[in-house]
Amino acid sequence: MTVHIEKVDLPGIGVRHDLVTESGRRLAVVRYRDGDRELGLYDADDPDSCVESLHISDEEAEALADLFSASLAVSRLTKLTEETDGLYTEKITLPPDSPFVDRTLGDTKTRTRTHVSIVAIIRDRHVIPSPTPGETLREGDVIVTVGTRAGLDAAARLFADGPE
Repeated sequence: MTVHIEKVDLPGIGVRHDLVTESGRRLAVVRYRDGDRELGLYDADDPDSCVESLHISDEEAEALADLFSASLAVSRLTKLTEETDGLYTEKITLPPDSPFVDRTLGDTKTRTRTHVSIVAIIRDRHVIPSPTPGETLREGDVIVTVGTRAGLDAAARLFADGPE
C-alpha cells in the first residue's frame, strides 16, 4: 500500500497536508504562518468539509510524533518477526531495582550474554533507535529487543537480576 499525502497551499494562512487513509478519509495537519497547527478530520462523503478540528500546541505535536514514531518502530519490528520463524520482538521494562539502572547499555553485555539485539529504547515517550553501548539506562526505560524466545527470556532475567 502506498501512503497518499496531498499538500494544499493556503494563501495568506499557511499550508495543509492531507493524509488520505485506506478507507478514503482525510486527516489534515494545518500549519499556520504564525507557527500554530491544527488537526482536522474531513467528511468521508465531502473531502472539502471539515467535520472536526483541534488546535494542538508544540508540546502536543511533539508528543503525538513520539507516540507514532514509537508505535511504528515496534510494529515494523513485530511484522519482521512475524515473517521469520523463531525470531521474536519483545519490550522489556527496566525494573527500578535493576542493577543496570544508571549504568550504560554496554555494561549489560546483552548480546554477548543472551544473543539478543537491542534495537531501541523508549524513554518518556521518546524513541532512541539503535542505541549505542554508551547509552545510560534509566529506571522505567522500555528496551525493545529482538531474538529467540530463550534469548529474550534470558535478557529479561539479565535486566531484572543482573548477570548470573
